[in-house]
Amino acid sequence: MQGDGKDGWMDATAGTIGERLRRVIHWRRLRAAAVLAGIFSLLLLPAWENHVWILLLRMFVICLMCVLAFGFWEQFPRRLPRWIARWVVQVLAVALTVPPTMIVLYILTPPPGGVPLWEDKARLQALFIMIMLGLLIGPWVALGALLRQREAMARTQALAFALERSELERRATDARLALMQAQVQPHFLFNTLANVRALVETGSPQALPVLDSLIAYLRAAVPRLGGAMGTVADEMGLVRAYLEIMAMRMPDRLSFTLTLAPGTDTMPCPPMAVLTLVENAVRHGIDPAEEGGRIDIATSMDGGLLRITVSDSGLGLAGAGTGGLGTGLSTLRQRLSLCFGPDASLSLIEQAGGGVLAIMAWPVRETAA
Repeated sequence: MQGDGKDGWMDATAGTIGERLRRVIHWRRLRAAAVLAGIFSLLLLPAWENHVWILLLRMFVICLMCVLAFGFWEQFPRRLPRWIARWVVQVLAVALTVPPTMIVLYILTPPPGGVPLWEDKARLQALFIMIMLGLLIGPWVALGALLRQREAMARTQALAFALERSELERRATDARLALMQAQVQPHFLFNTLANVRALVETGSPQALPVLDSLIAYLRAAVPRLGGAMGTVADEMGLVRAYLEIMAMRMPDRLSFTLTLAPGTDTMPCPPMAVLTLVENAVRHGIDPAEEGGRIDIATSMDGGLLRITVSDSGLGLAGAGTGGLGTGLSTLRQRLSLCFGPDASLSLIEQAGGGVLAIMAWPVRETAA
């Protein structure tokens, strides 16, 4: 909130006149007046010689008038001259409210059978003492209230900034995921279309079945390309369709199995995550190998982690000419980290008998099958 004058206070004068008046007469201010009145009454009670209700009435009215003065000058006028701070006006208003209010109270609440106030020296002396006490205590109470307001506003601002930062971080994460997904989509689609083109050029009788399978696959895959988190079952459906297409293109050179542990089919899975590993295994492991090979995909649960393995019997990392993660796999690793945090992992292991074992894992809550 913007401050008036030289103060750095947040702007409490926003809103219509009705809204600002309701802030002045808010029930919290009435409660504050009642609490202050009770405290001051208890402090004065040992030296009080009149009816207790008179003491309570006077303390409540004086505290109420000071609280209302404090709140009024907090809301009105909307703008003050630049040379004076609003908090100074509020403290002065509290101090200037004490003498006239105390005088009126002493006049309106005389003791039974008492003489007028101006003829009673004892009451005049008591009035003077009460005014002096009010002038000493009132401004300090107002300053304490202002300090509490400032601390509360600082906490509110800090919370608002934290929420805004969290929202910006979430949007940035979503944007990064969308960018990474956009990088994966063309890579896969262009490779698949290139496979179909190769079959057509060679006049293979498998061209039409592959094209039909590709159309069926794209009908299922394209809606998921820019979508949110899917399930393992969705991903495995795409993987199966892709491998069936590749098996038609490489007859007798590619075989595969898909094994899903009970309950894992409903677990969350980023779109194209498993497919990226399978495509990488076909492209760099099975296809370059003279005898082809086998791909085995399996899921399992391990201590709250969903583990997905893609194992191939192809050329391996060295034979494929890569010593680690390529662009697609590096992007996949980043996607897993953004989706599931630091506990997500992706690793490649060179198998002793040939081929590569790719392992993905991320934390999920296990559900019943």
